[in-house]
Amino acid sequence: MVQEREYRPLSGWLPLVVTAALLVGGPWYFFHALQAGASGWHIASSLVMLTIGFAMGFGFMAIAPNDSRVLLLFGEYKGSVRASGFFWVNPFFSKKKLSLRVRNFETGALSTPEKKDAAGKIVQEKTRTHGRPSKVNDRDGNPIDISAVVVWRVVNTVEALFEVDDYEDFVAVQSEAALRIMASRYPYDSEDHEISLRGDTNKISAQLRQDIQERLDKAGVEVIEARISHLAYASEIAAAMLQRQQAQAVVAARTKIVEGAVGMVQMALDHLARDQVVELDDERRAAMVSNLLVVLCSDRHTQPVVNTGTLYN
Repeated sequence: MVQEREYRPLSGWLPLVVTAALLVGGPWYFFHALQAGASGWHIASSLVMLTIGFAMGFGFMAIAPNDSRVLLLFGEYKGSVRASGFFWVNPFFSKKKLSLRVRNFETGALSTPEKKDAAGKIVQEKTRTHGRPSKVNDRDGNPIDISAVVVWRVVNTVEALFEVDDYEDFVAVQSEAALRIMASRYPYDSEDHEISLRGDTNKISAQLRQDIQERLDKAGVEVIEARISHLAYASEIAAAMLQRQQAQAVVAARTKIVEGAVGMVQMALDHLARDQVVELDDERRAAMVSNLLVVLCSDRHTQPVVNTGTLYN
């Protein structure tokens, strides 16, 4: 495996002056030698000056911030330049540009590779569509639609260029695969406080980032963030799952109402007994508890009934 190493190029300003002098001085010396009837040695020297100046022009490179150049000499890796500025290197170096900027994409996007003609010229640039949710089954077998946004950047230029064929496509495919596998390990929702896709977003995002990073280590890529951007039941079961969630919500609400009503009835009985407002036998106590529970647990307003008789009639 090739290890990344830093290459320190020369500043481009002095070679620029030398190149300009050779490109200007070579033709001037050539025509001056012809006019003066100089020997062939002088003419050959002027041509050499022009050739050297022309060759030196291929060694210049301007690197913007968060860009890099990977230098190759006849297929042999010589180093990577990460510093920004204007530089000059060996004109015979092949200079491959690689961006170090932070990038992001949404899973489920479709990419179209670039197309070249017979001469190797690019006739159609590589394109990528917007992301679409992927349909997978969660741990319980329920079909869900899920997608994620992945933020990443290149941290090792050698691995990104030489360990994988197309590092951008590699990042997209491996992120999609990691998302599908992670979604199948957890339920969409949970009632017993276990980790679920909907209820534990931060934990799921951290796990997704770790899973993607393990797959992209060999490509020299660092995953900065990975978060779920879309999560829903698939359309074929969405209505049924909505009814189930509504039923669960009704049951949970009724449970809270009953717990509160029982506590209020107990408080009322204790208060009556403590202040000795009225003494109730078991039958009257049961009737009072029943009436209070009906009033407190009913989902509609109750109609009061005034008792105009005696205590026992």
